[in-house]
Amino acid sequence: MSGALERVRAAYARIAQVDRPEVWIDLHPREEPEAEAAAVDARVAAGERLPLAGTVFAVKGNIDVAGLPTTAGCPSYAYRPEVDAPAVARLKAAGAVVLGTTNLDQFATGLVGTRSPYGAVRNAVDPAYVSGGSSSGSAVVVALGIADFALGTDTAGSGRVPAAFNGIVGLKPTRGLVPSEGVVPACASLDCVTVFARTLPEAERALSFIAAPSGRALPALEQRRPGPWRISVPDPRQLGELDEGWAEAYGAAAARLADAGAELLPVDLEPFTEAAAMLYEGAFVAERHAAVGAFVDAHAGAADLDPTVAGIVSRAGDLPAHRLYADLERLSVLRARALASLGDADALLLPTTPGHPTLAEVAADPLGANARLGRFTNSTNLFDLAAVAVPAGEVNGLPFGVMLIGPAFTDERLARIARLLTSPPLHLAVVGAHLSGQPLNGQLRARGGRLLRTTTTAPAYRLYALDTVPPKPGLVRSREGGAAIETEVWWLPAEGLGSLLAALPRPMALGSVELADGSLVPGFLCEPEALQGAREITAYGGWRAALAGGPSPHPSPREDTGAS
Repeated sequence: MSGALERVRAAYARIAQVDRPEVWIDLHPREEPEAEAAAVDARVAAGERLPLAGTVFAVKGNIDVAGLPTTAGCPSYAYRPEVDAPAVARLKAAGAVVLGTTNLDQFATGLVGTRSPYGAVRNAVDPAYVSGGSSSGSAVVVALGIADFALGTDTAGSGRVPAAFNGIVGLKPTRGLVPSEGVVPACASLDCVTVFARTLPEAERALSFIAAPSGRALPALEQRRPGPWRISVPDPRQLGELDEGWAEAYGAAAARLADAGAELLPVDLEPFTEAAAMLYEGAFVAERHAAVGAFVDAHAGAADLDPTVAGIVSRAGDLPAHRLYADLERLSVLRARALASLGDADALLLPTTPGHPTLAEVAADPLGANARLGRFTNSTNLFDLAAVAVPAGEVNGLPFGVMLIGPAFTDERLARIARLLTSPPLHLAVVGAHLSGQPLNGQLRARGGRLLRTTTTAPAYRLYALDTVPPKPGLVRSREGGAAIETEVWWLPAEGLGSLLAALPRPMALGSVELADGSLVPGFLCEPEALQGAREITAYGGWRAALAGGPSPHPSPREDTGAS
């Protein structure tokens, strides 16, 4: 990791290079972050532990940053906080340096990123398309490589839609896991502080510093029954109209989870989409009026009030109280149906949005385009669920994203499942003690391993019984006398394979194993010198057959914890 001062200078060089002023509301003058970064470097040099030293971040403009105005996307609303919001303060305390505050859909009301007097935030990949909102600027500064991570908020999907549109990760934690003090509310009972980053590990790391023990009572989560991850996937017809190519991209993401060993389960999506419509069409929007309605009504017609946002907030003040209670009762019924449909599934997989509109399309139909984008995201906070949005490829040259949604306080579980989508698929060929039912197989399963298939090697290998505990064979490629050896191919997350190899003792080594179909897969091989005096068992055609075919080939075992 570079030093803090070096990283700040690189960030400002990148700001000048991309020339995207609309992503910022207030950017610190360069000398201020440089001075702060120099102080961080000095503290690290003196021996202080600052885990986030050498990183820079940005903050959505409705979150307090001491020394900068909090505008919530409206200049006349601005106030100057004396202290940082807790989430900001915790990141700074760990050594991260704030660059500035970012643009947003005004008062965090929108999913498009265009409802701001500071300008419409353009997409990081194709500026003709929207960036997604309301945390538009925060997502784009991360996607453009300016910031290492950024803070946003999510009430209806604002921490996930911009992530999907810009090809990055968005974590929407369980409500209350991150303190919301110092945040201008949109709907205070639903708001969540969120994290954007280019990779899942970076996002998780940032979240780990801002999360705190929740003031909420931890629900009695049922013990997860053994078995593969269980992922709910709706019937494609319930997804409604999607942009061209999006149904296929979503299907590919679901197939990737299945290939990694997940069990795909049906789910009724109707209660989710019905509740999603209620967020703006029902009485819950009245909470937006409670947050900023007095200001909006008092400044009606002001030049810096976005007319679409002002109309939404002002109309919300006319909703009668009885409507809210009726909607709360209806929401309770829908939530019960939704959770019952999920059953014991670990997560629900959905496209983050149904499509990706252009700036022109949003300008032509600002309410309709925005409403469509919330079809899959709006219900998450209404149902008190956690979510993570991750990239899942491209469609027509633009990023495509999916999200995993699960019960409150399953944040870590969702991230583990998301790694199956974000980590490159790594396969491992095993022929001995790591085979299913063998003594070391648990090492694979404990690292998230999933059995993909059973096959054989190409007929070019010889197998020997090594003198170890537990018993295991050694596999070597041979120019003559080789045979096809029974082999299992396992899928492992990258970090799982890495930790397995880190503990791998000699004489085992990782190499390429040729399978019966001619493909090459990483697998455990044996150093030739370890075969001196070992009994050849190639004729058995595999380790399990050798174990069952005669007396133990290990009369004088020596202790060894290696793998095969």
